[in-house]
Amino acid sequence: MDAGARRQAGLTALYLGVFATIWFSVPAADPPLRAALVVASGLALLTALLGAVVVVRTGRAAAALPRDRAADRRYGVIVAVEFAVAVLGALALAGLGWSEFVPVLVCAVVGLHFVPLAPVLRDRLLVPLGVALCLVALAGLAVALTSSVRSGLVVGTGAGLLLWGYAARALLTTTRTA
Repeated sequence: MDAGARRQAGLTALYLGVFATIWFSVPAADPPLRAALVVASGLALLTALLGAVVVVRTGRAAAALPRDRAADRRYGVIVAVEFAVAVLGALALAGLGWSEFVPVLVCAVVGLHFVPLAPVLRDRLLVPLGVALCLVALAGLAVALTSSVRSGLVVGTGAGLLLWGYAARALLTTTRTA
């Protein structure tokens, strides 16, 4: 695996490990699920830290590689739109008194943003990850509307597991030699 690909995999593990940790903190759960979420959060954070180690170790070699400025701009626009939609949607839901559905909206927006990011990051597996996150959001909505289970429990646990799994997969690819 070349330095650029190794660095990209490390960044993926770092970012998605951090976001998995955050998602695992969303649900208000009773024991024993609460303990499982704390453990999963810690493992996701460890994955992120190991991703950071990979990034630091490949820093010099990867820094010498040319940057794709157009891809950097597209990445920035996609993330900015994602953030704006999530924040404005969350504010709208809160204003309407539907705060319980904020995790559903945010999870769906995060899932959708992976689709245009896939070609920018040259990672076609981001598309199924995005679809899976959208399905988790839909499941959280359905559960909240049809039972007493809060959407945050379903969405936080599901999104955390998906992002952590993807982060761990990225981290494992850095151990391959080419």
